[in-house]
Amino acid sequence: MAAWSVDAARRVADGVVVVVPEGFGADGDQAGGAASGAGSAPWGADRMVTGGVSRADSVRAGLAAVPDDAAIIVVHDAARPLAAPSLFTAVVEAVRLEGASCVIPVLPVSDTLKRTSDGLVVSTVDRDGLVTVQTPQAFAAATLREAHRDGGLTTDDAGLVEQMGVAVRTVPGDPRNLKITRHEDLGLAEALMAGAPR
Repeated sequence: MAAWSVDAARRVADGVVVVVPEGFGADGDQAGGAASGAGSAPWGADRMVTGGVSRADSVRAGLAAVPDDAAIIVVHDAARPLAAPSLFTAVVEAVRLEGASCVIPVLPVSDTLKRTSDGLVVSTVDRDGLVTVQTPQAFAAATLREAHRDGGLTTDDAGLVEQMGVAVRTVPGDPRNLKITRHEDLGLAEALMAGAPR
């Protein structure tokens, strides 16, 4: 999965930093030692660094490895291996050409949403204007670095940008860009990957 994500990012980005859990070696396999970020990196990335306890900590570890002169930084979850290079291009171009500080891909919510408590429905949620959010997410580098400066926590980096009061732009997401969360998701992703042009 990580190899596909790196390949898609590589087609758009000047450099790719991979953040892995502690205990992964330079080949990307669990090796019992921390990744130093030095020497070779797996899956064709330029550099590998060890992440932190939370997602935000891991992003900050990756940010520290991004060159200071980078103008645009893209954050992507390898758990979304089907993100096409065109989706990377869409978020990057919205920052580069339109001057956006933060751009995220979204899909409109199509399912009925209900709030529950103790196994009972409490209310039906109006889905008008609701979207689901994907990665890759692109940022003006200074905006992303500022968003992470105080060590905040959130489920995605755009959330930290929102907390700063900075506008977050959206582009259409891709229904095929599914997130591998459950075991059964892996089989679906493998089937899609088998027929997906790169």
